Amino acid sequence: MLLHPALVLIAAASFAAITRGRARQVSLVLATLAALIAAFALPDGDRGVVELTGQGLVLLRVDPVSRFFGLIFTAIAFIGTIYGLHIDRGGEHFTKLIYAAGALTVIYAGDWLTVFAGWELMAVTSLALIWFGGTTRARMAGLRYIYVHLTGGSLLFSGIALLWASGGELTLTRLSPGTGLASGLILAGVLVNAAVPPVHAWLTDAYPEASVTGTVFLSAFTTKTAVYLLIRVFPGTEALMWAGAIMAVYGALFAVLENDIRRLLSYHIISQVGYMVAGVGMGTALAVNGAAAHAFSHILYKALLLMGAGAVLQATGRNKLTELGGLARSMPGVTMLYLIGACSISGVPLFSGFVSKSLIVSAASEHGHVMVEWLLIVASV
Repeated sequence: MLLHPALVLIAAASFAAITRGRARQVSLVLATLAALIAAFALPDGDRGVVELTGQGLVLLRVDPVSRFFGLIFTAIAFIGTIYGLHIDRGGEHFTKLIYAAGALTVIYAGDWLTVFAGWELMAVTSLALIWFGGTTRARMAGLRYIYVHLTGGSLLFSGIALLWASGGELTLTRLSPGTGLASGLILAGVLVNAAVPPVHAWLTDAYPEASVTGTVFLSAFTTKTAVYLLIRVFPGTEALMWAGAIMAVYGALFAVLENDIRRLLSYHIISQVGYMVAGVGMGTALAVNGAAAHAFSHILYKALLLMGAGAVLQATGRNKLTELGGLARSMPGVTMLYLIGACSISGVPLFSGFVSKSLIVSAASEHGHVMVEWLLIVASV
């Protein structure tokens, strides 16, 4: 029987909330593995089609793009769950899986109303993950975070409502931001979640304050669902190409200046998403494929980096780079794995980041975007 992976995660989250100890751990691993298998097993096509006032709502649309993102989303939910098995808070396990389910709802949606439902589910549950950081800074950062995302969600909903009111179809198809106010509002709402400057401060403010395992989930889903929608709806929008290139340099520059290890990695999220946004803006097959590949790669190596940073934080109680030293001797395994992630994010040859970044840079070169090409190269140095 075919199941929506989001439903599998919702069931797992519910079970995690009412069980304890080894039973919870086993159920979490098996359920997230089941979600990954469900994502593999889904055949192409539309399912769960519901009629609403003449509009067809598609709850499950599987095609090569949604399949690609669905697989990496369920994979990182499985990996992140294993990383967080030591946590004894059922509420945090529940929230992480509902958050992942919200992201999968967006990925497999075939209409804008379903997208919006998943979008807002992500906003609420990601706020909880920030508050699970348990500090006053986390609580205040969470409030600022939700204000921004309520604004972004309002922009998205306003665009959807205007599209509906103007007689347009709610089917998730390509839009041009120059064709009307509705598409412009939708684009603005998506760019908030993509953390495109100047609406990026929520990410570096909130992510470092979340729980250790919550940050791993946060890094994977919110910005990547935004990238997915840009690929799906706004490929070839030239303004995105320039915004992404500037974003890549901006994030890398501020990462170099940062001393807090998790805030540094948060700035790097902005930089790496910039590559994806630039690739979408170019709009060619090579560039868009590169953007999708970089999203896939980034989810994996950023999770590895944040898991390493979390292990160091839990072992030492310190998050400032100037306060850390000798980790290669005291935590050799963590250091080795962290270096693998660092080589990938830096674009070192033979690592995944090199391959996906090269696709985007090559696309810029092939189509004469010399300035964009050099901005992306500088951002990777």
